Amino acid sequence: MKELGLKNALQVPKITGVVLNAGIGRFIKDSQFIENVEKTLTKITGQKAVRTKSKKAISNFKIREGQEIGVMVTLHGTRMYDFLERLIKVTFPRVRDFRGISSNSFDGQGNYTIGFKENVAFPEVKAEEIDKVHGLQIIIKTTAKNKAAGLALLTALGFPFVKDKK
Repeated sequence: MKELGLKNALQVPKITGVVLNAGIGRFIKDSQFIENVEKTLTKITGQKAVRTKSKKAISNFKIREGQEIGVMVTLHGTRMYDFLERLIKVTFPRVRDFRGISSNSFDGQGNYTIGFKENVAFPEVKAEEIDKVHGLQIIIKTTAKNKAAGLALLTALGFPFVKDKK
C-alpha cells in the first residue's frame, strides 16, 4: 500500500471482472467451428458463452454488419476468482516452455491482457475432443489507475511475471 502512495486501505485496487474472448477469424462461415469455440469457453469458465456480432461491414475482411465474429464470456465474483486461481496454479504450468508472463501487456488504466495461441493448456479441454485448435484472449479488468498499481495487484495475487532484464 505504501509503495503505491495510498493513504487508505480502501484505495487498494481490486479486480472487477475477467473477460475471455475468442475471435472466429477465417472460419467465419463454419458454424460448427463457432459452436466448438462456444462450448470450449463454456467448459473453461463454467458460464454460458455469448456470440458477438460485427457492428459494421468491412469489405476487406468480408464481414457484413450483424455477422457473428467471435465468442466471449464475462466473469464476476466467485467464478472470477475461481477462474483466476485455476489460471495461475493449473493453466500456466501446463503451457509448453512457460517462463512467466510479460509485464508489458497492461493498458494505461491498469487492465491486463493475456493471449493464448491454443486452448489445450486449459485442463477442462481434452486434446482428443478438439477438431480445430483456437486461441483466446483473457482481459483482467481492475480498478487500478495505472500500470504500476495493476502490476502490484496482480503480483500480490500470485501472477508469475518475468523479471525485466536491465
